[in-house]
Amino acid sequence: MSGNRSRPSSTNTLPGWFYVAGEPFPEIRIHQAHVIVAGNCYAALHQRLRGSPCRPYIADMPLEVERADAVYYPDVMVSCHPEDLSAERVLHHPRVIIEVLSDGTAAYDRGQKFAAYRLLDSLQEYVLVDADRRSLEIFRRLPSDDWLLATHYCARALVLASLELEIGLDEVFEGLDREPVTASTGSPS
Repeated sequence: MSGNRSRPSSTNTLPGWFYVAGEPFPEIRIHQAHVIVAGNCYAALHQRLRGSPCRPYIADMPLEVERADAVYYPDVMVSCHPEDLSAERVLHHPRVIIEVLSDGTAAYDRGQKFAAYRLLDSLQEYVLVDADRRSLEIFRRLPSDDWLLATHYCARALVLASLELEIGLDEVFEGLDREPVTASTGSPS
């Protein structure tokens, strides 16, 4: 790295920020739908992975991509690696990463961030969730180390082959169609 910046450590990174070459960049989370969908994915994974050697994490847990000199906070990730399962502050070996797209991050999530994530040897699946369109893009690592956009099941479920599990789209997008409840009346506005 250049200048007098040092690599962010697990003690000097903040949730809501990601770091590339020591430079902090704010994550953009402006829509309630983003939080609802990320929460739904985490909850479904948490329930389905109970008793397995894998664990889901939410955006508060940093992911260091050493080969990209970067620290990110994926919306949801799953690790099955013993080092990650015993890590206190930062992960390095996720098997699955899920990012919920927003207008401000979609191009970055598909481009530079995905390029950095592909440097993780442990990563087997990268999922982009579009809450507005109620759609998924599931990228899978092939044995050749190429990545394939898996479209066959995307119209009906979030299928994570590396974890041998499936989450229906109704569960991923649950709660997005509800009318807001007003605080004063307790009824839909």
